[in-house]
Amino acid sequence: MDINTPLTLLGGLTASQFMRKHWHKKPLLVRQAIPGFKAPIPRARLLAMAGEEGVESRLIQQLEGDNWKLSHGPLSRRSLPALTKPGWTVLVQGVDMHDAKAHELLQQFRFVPEARLDDLMISFATDQGGVGPHFDSYDVFLLQAHGKRRWRIGRQKDLSLQPGKPLKVLSHFEPEEEFVLEPGDMLYLPPKWAHDGVAEGECMTYSIGFRSPDRSELGRELLLRMSDEPDEPETPVIYRDPKQEAVSNPALIPEAMYDFAREALKKAMAEPLALERALGEYLSDPKPNVWFEHGDENGMFESVVLDRRTRMMYDAKHIFINGESYLAGGRDATLMRKLADTRALSRKDLATASDDALELLSSWFDAGWVRSGD
Repeated sequence: MDINTPLTLLGGLTASQFMRKHWHKKPLLVRQAIPGFKAPIPRARLLAMAGEEGVESRLIQQLEGDNWKLSHGPLSRRSLPALTKPGWTVLVQGVDMHDAKAHELLQQFRFVPEARLDDLMISFATDQGGVGPHFDSYDVFLLQAHGKRRWRIGRQKDLSLQPGKPLKVLSHFEPEEEFVLEPGDMLYLPPKWAHDGVAEGECMTYSIGFRSPDRSELGRELLLRMSDEPDEPETPVIYRDPKQEAVSNPALIPEAMYDFAREALKKAMAEPLALERALGEYLSDPKPNVWFEHGDENGMFESVVLDRRTRMMYDAKHIFINGESYLAGGRDATLMRKLADTRALSRKDLATASDDALELLSSWFDAGWVRSGD
């Protein structure tokens, strides 16, 4: 993607200008971000998807007296309210993993690093349906796909939530601006900008969301992965205390054990490329509900594309794919980085691949991580 070419998707801004002026800073409303846009997934297909195993979905109903009811999927069609009943919403998460057209749409937002791009969620709502005024801890693009939705937004200072609700609904929402979005219109919101979207008639909204790892969660995950590093010494280093004296307070943890623990963490952090491997594997790890269909073990390919569920990234030393890491350098590293960036390799690209690279691609083909692009 040319990050310096003006994009209709961003209202004539280049990707560079958008990231500099709006990303994490201020909202952007784009009328006809995708001119003439028509929802690639019809209502019937979306509601059927909400009933499938392995698809994350939720049903949200607004009841009388500002009360809410939340149900988690799979959601059978018979469990959903009538389409004529107002005030209910179905949210289907990760649609890009289950539908090729949704996956293709998500690729338009890859001017943001892959490590931050999360998924495409679709919200279907009947008249007056919504999820209440709330804020997200991540950036989001709200693309109107069908019908109309009225959005009220504001820089919320009071982030307190209504107690006892199944949803995170703000107690004192203070909107500053209001927009009605029609098909093809899009609204970008930075983290913690409060927003409330209400359907005006039946509507569908596509939400392009981004990953924002929690620091404590990320720290725990990295420590766990680094503790599993394969470069373990042949003779394990075990805690020893030959000078430990008798104690009258046995429940007190010895100071020497804290020292031993600190040294263990220092050793893990000092291991060459351990942090890099752990972070890359974590960021490329598929979501828990993702599985791959194994390819034909005897399959041949002249070009390849990544399966839409595959997450692939790289750094200066590694290639990361679906939670696994590979040291890579030279011509093969260049080839694999192109696969990660463009999600495809042509016949011409593969003609330059080494036997080792072709063997690795073949193993990914067998695992269902790549597909034939022919």
